[in-house]
Amino acid sequence: MDYKTEDLTKEEAGYIGEKINEIIPREVDADVEEFVLKVENEDGEIIGGCIAETYEYHWSRVFLEDLWVDERYRHHGIGSMIIREVERIALEKGCRVITLGTTSFMARPFYEKHGYTVFTTLKKANGYIDYSLVKYLDRDTSEYVPTNNSGTRYRISIGNDDDADVILKGIDTYSEAYVPKYENAGFYKKLVDKDGRFTAGVIADVHKGAYGYVEALFVEEALRHQGLGTCLLKKAEDFAKTNGALMVLTRAGDWNVDFFRKNGYLLRGELKDVPKGHNSYELYKNI
Repeated sequence: MDYKTEDLTKEEAGYIGEKINEIIPREVDADVEEFVLKVENEDGEIIGGCIAETYEYHWSRVFLEDLWVDERYRHHGIGSMIIREVERIALEKGCRVITLGTTSFMARPFYEKHGYTVFTTLKKANGYIDYSLVKYLDRDTSEYVPTNNSGTRYRISIGNDDDADVILKGIDTYSEAYVPKYENAGFYKKLVDKDGRFTAGVIADVHKGAYGYVEALFVEEALRHQGLGTCLLKKAEDFAKTNGALMVLTRAGDWNVDFFRKNGYLLRGELKDVPKGHNSYELYKNI
């Protein structure tokens, strides 16, 4: 192929996002939005909270990215209070699905008590297992009520970036006893033709020594089915392998999953009816 690999510009990365957004089915038009919830004790100290995001690409879905409760205040119903508020906000925003990730040393049973079910698992090289869970807010589920609800006397409110930093620090402090911190490396590349014109691009990240993740892959419509996407995907996989990754992960929908399957990716989980009328998939490939 008479194409050259170059670095993506910020503008081209934005263009890829826009073009993928045109392809992906979606239920509503919504901007990407992050919100932070914090719980404070009587002295104004943050003792719990979460960071959650609504994504245009994720189709009426809230992703509960991080949830944390200070160890001194656990088992008092604070986590349940946070979950209920996230669900209330999700419904207010017109979202019918909440997804989240956790790991085997964290809180899978807690989320399952609240009606969340596992739809993907991933065993890591360190022996721990990552889980993705989902809850459909438009389906009937029994409401879990903690035995100890004493934490509900504390105030929960919308937080800011500084509050998010406190929450992330709390999670990092807890997690560092179980997993090492990985150094990240980005692979943001494009293919250009002999005239220097953009033809295809990939956005991928690697946790060095662990795994890579393909965030986005796009080929101009007129140039598809010529191997450009496979070429870029292979370059991203090689980059991940060079940086010590054992596997590459990605996400696809029923409209493009066959491309990844043809390139050796295997199914590790399926999210049904998201977006509505479609299914989405979590995929992996050992490298």
